[in-house]
Amino acid sequence: MRDNEVRVVSDNGDQLGVMSSHDALKLAEEKSLDLVKIAPQAKPPVCKIIDYGKFRFEQSKKDKEAKKNQKVIELKEIRLSLNIDVHDFETKKKHAEKFLKSGNKVKVSIRFRGREMGHPELGLTTMRRFAEEMAETANVENPAKMEGRSMFMFLAPKSAK
Repeated sequence: MRDNEVRVVSDNGDQLGVMSSHDALKLAEEKSLDLVKIAPQAKPPVCKIIDYGKFRFEQSKKDKEAKKNQKVIELKEIRLSLNIDVHDFETKKKHAEKFLKSGNKVKVSIRFRGREMGHPELGLTTMRRFAEEMAETANVENPAKMEGRSMFMFLAPKSAK
């Protein structure tokens, strides 16, 4: 151990005070346990006398539990076209609602082809209409903007309150 003095905590949580690292190591060996540095940034560093194998096992159990409770948010994409018909629009809207209800974010995109590039305002109108239709289930995270030949908008599910 590189530190001259360390604050030592016993295996049952009692404070044993500040002592030299050599004495702390000797104390741990007497109990046939390990001396583990818990807070190396503290002055003096905090070490605990514990069974390191058991400590690592419990730590991995905690990590697995935390990972199990985590919800991964995916990004789903809905592609609209510039001159989309009413029924197609409704279908895309239903798909987006389904994605949002399952907790995912939705990327709405319109790809401009050929002469459609000359009328980005039509795409903006379609995007605004889609956002208005989705207003009760989604919040607009990023408003519609052009990038190259495509226009994107991001929707996030409304928080359940």
